[in-house]
Amino acid sequence: MIRTGRIFRNINGWSLLSMIFIILIILPNFQILGGIFKESNENWLHIKEYLLKDYMINSMILITITGIFTVIIGVSLAWVISVYDFPLRNFLKWALVLPLAIPPYIAAYTYNGILGYTGAIQSYLRNLMHIQVNQKYFDIMSMEGAIFIFTFFLFPYVYIITRSFLEKQSSSLIENARLLGRNSFEIFLFVIFPLSRGAIIGGGSLVILEVLNDYGVVQYFAIPTFSTAIFKTWFGMGDLDSAVKLSSMLMVIIFLIMFLEKMARGRKRFSFTTTKVKPIMRQKLKGYQGILVCSYSLMIFSIGFIIPTIQLLQWSLLTYKKILNYKFIDLIFNSLWITFISSGFIIIVAIIIANYCRINDSWISRIYSKITILGYSIPGAVIAIGAIVFFINLDYKMGWLYKLIIPQSGRLVLSTSIIMLIFAYVIRFLAIGYNSIDSGFSKIGLRFHEASRTLGMGITETFIKVDLKMVKSAILGGFILVYVDILKELPLTLLLRPFNFNTLATKAYQYANDEMIQEAAIASIIIIIISALSIYLFYRVVDKEVK
Repeated sequence: MIRTGRIFRNINGWSLLSMIFIILIILPNFQILGGIFKESNENWLHIKEYLLKDYMINSMILITITGIFTVIIGVSLAWVISVYDFPLRNFLKWALVLPLAIPPYIAAYTYNGILGYTGAIQSYLRNLMHIQVNQKYFDIMSMEGAIFIFTFFLFPYVYIITRSFLEKQSSSLIENARLLGRNSFEIFLFVIFPLSRGAIIGGGSLVILEVLNDYGVVQYFAIPTFSTAIFKTWFGMGDLDSAVKLSSMLMVIIFLIMFLEKMARGRKRFSFTTTKVKPIMRQKLKGYQGILVCSYSLMIFSIGFIIPTIQLLQWSLLTYKKILNYKFIDLIFNSLWITFISSGFIIIVAIIIANYCRINDSWISRIYSKITILGYSIPGAVIAIGAIVFFINLDYKMGWLYKLIIPQSGRLVLSTSIIMLIFAYVIRFLAIGYNSIDSGFSKIGLRFHEASRTLGMGITETFIKVDLKMVKSAILGGFILVYVDILKELPLTLLLRPFNFNTLATKAYQYANDEMIQEAAIASIIIIIISALSIYLFYRVVDKEVK
């Protein structure tokens, strides 16, 4: 009771702003969960009886098989990059992250074009090799095709987290295992894999959440899942109540996955008994072993980045005269300004909450921290439905104010504006900015903050003159990561964009959905170039900070 009283007596500008932002994050999600208890209508009864089973089965198949394959590829690449030295290793170390620059929905229609009847592969076999092929072997628009796309364009989540963990491990673990007669495979299976379990599960969970969030791939491949169901229910039927019910069910599944992840991680913790930790000494691979490992890494990199990028560049050269005009320039401008403003606002909110949690070690700050990172676990379609319900209710309650300011104003103002889209971006991607800034604050600690406060500076003055300068790299890194994710985001933007407002992502999706695959190439290649450059810049910032 005394502790709680002290917390409320010490409320300042930082805590007040943090409280407001946290409440705004929670409200839309509560409205979604409340949808479970709403009265069922005819549409929902039809969905429940005939369609819901397919949505659940397809979603479970996608996340299970994709999760397994991404773990196999991501962990194997992290292992060979961390433990072995082979040709092109230094290049492949960061190049294997680049598949993240290509959104899965862009990869889906690109590979469909490559493997289609008029695509490069079949045209080559038919025209030059005079080989007639069976179409079913090249049909990627299936469950298996979706798993292929998700696996090769989401495995970097597992690769990055696992590689980062392995690079911090002691070489004595591997050396002692070798002295005991274990070979490389046994060392990986019985020593490294158990140690890396937390990192592997963390990366695999991110992949699963990204698969559940996806709309572009499953819609283009005509695979009924929760994401496609939410879109069809809202756009096709105009039934917001049923869309809310589907969203609430998906949220329950997400929370169950998060609970299972926590259980799978277990309570085991591994730490070193000495401060003298010798990093892993990479073993040089010679001859066919080095060539084999290099070829495997290059094959994954080629499938996940080189092949689709080359194909998109070729299509861009065929269609640039038709596509590049003043409307397309306006499209690029829309994407850049909405992404920049949203990223900037997210970073500001993340700084406020992270700084409050850092200087107030209490149960409230720990709850704030958990709520802040919750949004990234929730699929974009679910957040979009929550934002729609929240802003429509807000518009109805503020209708009197709209009429007072502008007598001719309609009842729906905020819910038809760009504000709703930015609000949803904040909920969805706040965790990325927060984690980056919180990591920066953790590295500098509270020593300089407390010294400044002792010298008479206030909290805000200390933050501006001391803390802010010391976490510049973390802020820039967080901004870059948020910027890339917003630029690629599709479900949120499709559901919440104002009328006649398009971005590069939505335009690429529209072209591909209308079977104008070549016309979608320029918007797609711009997204990839900006994302790849941002990833490279992020790694430069991280390397500079480490040095």
